[in-house]
Amino acid sequence: MAKYTREDIMRIVKEENVKYIRLQFTDILGTIKNVEIPISQLEKALNNKMMFDGSSIEGFVRIEESDMYLYPDLDTFVIFPWTAEKGKVARFICDIYNADGTPFEGCPRYNLKRVLKEMEALGFTAFNLGAEPEFFLFKLDENGRPTMELNDRGGYFDLAPTDLGENCRRDIVLELEEMGFEIEASHHEVAPGQHEIDFKYAHAIKACDDIQTFKLVVKTIARKHGLHATFMPKPIFGINGSGMHCNLSLFRNNENAFFDPNSDLQLSDTARQFIAGVLKHAPNFTAVTNPTVNSYKRLVPGYEAPCYVAWSAHNRSPLIRIPSSRGMSTRIEVRSVDPAANPYLAMAVLLAAGLDGIRNKLTPPAPVDRNIYVMTKEERLEEGIVDLPATLIEALDNLKSDEVIIQALGKHLFEHFVEAKEIEWDMYRTTVHQWELNQYMELY
Repeated sequence: MAKYTREDIMRIVKEENVKYIRLQFTDILGTIKNVEIPISQLEKALNNKMMFDGSSIEGFVRIEESDMYLYPDLDTFVIFPWTAEKGKVARFICDIYNADGTPFEGCPRYNLKRVLKEMEALGFTAFNLGAEPEFFLFKLDENGRPTMELNDRGGYFDLAPTDLGENCRRDIVLELEEMGFEIEASHHEVAPGQHEIDFKYAHAIKACDDIQTFKLVVKTIARKHGLHATFMPKPIFGINGSGMHCNLSLFRNNENAFFDPNSDLQLSDTARQFIAGVLKHAPNFTAVTNPTVNSYKRLVPGYEAPCYVAWSAHNRSPLIRIPSSRGMSTRIEVRSVDPAANPYLAMAVLLAAGLDGIRNKLTPPAPVDRNIYVMTKEERLEEGIVDLPATLIEALDNLKSDEVIIQALGKHLFEHFVEAKEIEWDMYRTTVHQWELNQYMELY
């Protein structure tokens, strides 16, 4: 991450002729919000004096306590490359503070920082994340609205002309690289119209910032190609949905705490305890890592998405896979997370679950190296394999039973998240869907 001083920023905006600044933050649902100011207000922003109405933001505060401040993180300063034609626009990612100057407990980014301090108290210095967000590209209609027509019929690793999204993906990569991303891979995914761009891992806060920036860039550049990019987990029935596999590792100074060259699979006790904690709490944090009604249309057997709580070093059907790299690259891959998740909240609960395993020296069950999808329910029970929640409301009920995950969110975020999601479930539950009309209208 670049390190900027106030003087660096004042110099760069003048040299680059930046006209506007976006003060960007993330609400409780993971939606990017921003306040745009003219460059004349930059010094005020750098002095943490920019105020906004928090009562208008999902899950923030009541109208009678609405004044909140945006504190820009100077190291997140970046100029959006695609804005050069009409006057350059730069951005900061901000933390939210109360009017009295205290951090706002409902700020997802601040909340993750709070959980990271608990990690540091246990002697760890870094929690690294390498995310793999997948997305679909759909064509736009003549009015610029998304259609359900995919941009291509390609498959895994296909090339043009089958993969018509290749040029769009290439432009996305170029824009990301100009903004400082280190892109590791870009390819067509398994489903038609589905794509993945992988970027280098980073410490948790920067990685979550990068996920939010990545989503913004993907959507912006896709529209320039006449396409709509969606991170909806399961936009089309009968094909794979989109996941956001999360590669996680803990470090002590410059040493990977998950690596032990002398142990089975070269995984340290710390790694195994972390795995055990994630498995223990998985059914309860799923409401956060898979936060929409639609998320549970993806978590079904047969489409490569994990729906069973298990781990393995050799196959991709369990919740946790251990990639083959070792040494500094030793990590666990949590495969259930989807790209609709608020990354700051998702990392807070995953880290808290793993730390609970370390604190209590939990032991993971034996790895499951067979294809879980072809196992019977009885066989799964014999192996101690439980299912992830099948619906959002089941996941919310599980969440409400787990004090470790509740504490990882904090009282404010927990209460507002559950309230918002129970409203979402009730709206879905009471809506008459097209499937019901197709099934029942003529039959009864």
